[in-house]
Amino acid sequence: SQKHEFFVDMTCEGCSNAVTRVLHRLGGESFDIDLPNKKVCIDSEHNVDTLLETLKKTGKNASYLGEKSAQ
Repeated sequence: SQKHEFFVDMTCEGCSNAVTRVLHRLGGESFDIDLPNKKVCIDSEHNVDTLLETLKKTGKNASYLGEKSAQ
């Protein structure tokens, strides 16, 4: 699976919880939320469009930052 990094305009714990909720609904995702830097890194089999649509369900501004190489 690939790691993708997204910008999500999160300002608080509630925002990151919303992101967690929509990603759990999508299922099978492992992800990290970096609230201070407004970044979400998702390890997923889903394509970028699906992930972006999912993140936008939070009502937050979201954009794709690029693939993250596995360290």
